[in-house]
Amino acid sequence: MGLALPVWAQEPIYRCGNEYTNNPAAARDKNCKLIDGANVSVVQGNRARNAASASRPNASGASVASPGNRIDPNEQRARDADARAVLEAELKRAEAKLAELRAEYKDGQPDKIGIEARNHQKYLDRVAELKAAIARTEADIAGIRRELSRFGAPGGGSDAR
Repeated sequence: MGLALPVWAQEPIYRCGNEYTNNPAAARDKNCKLIDGANVSVVQGNRARNAASASRPNASGASVASPGNRIDPNEQRARDADARAVLEAELKRAEAKLAELRAEYKDGQPDKIGIEARNHQKYLDRVAELKAAIARTEADIAGIRRELSRFGAPGGGSDAR
């Protein structure tokens, strides 16, 4: 008792760079390649919710978060305190690293080590790497201070340089 199931024939699919089409005329115009034996599935992506749909205005016009997304104020303060502590620790590490790099850099005249006495280019490369590392660390410190300033003054970026 064999049942014959219908076989759905799929139209030929053509790939045009990162796009696909099943239109032979368009494929010829764009110089697309035929994909043999491949089934192509198109999946629609999720659309991002805009900020207006995430919150709704109340009678006074102020935006109110939906009840399911509310966080207890005490819990939020604890989270903020934890985040501030992590950022302050990260700031101390970055400042220590910057001090170490500046000490090694010696205003662009670091001591030559190893083969650098005979190979001046290696010395110049290391000096350039140190200068770049100092710039990156300074940028990291500025970013951490910006983040800390969002939490307010305690331990934060009130002493901007």
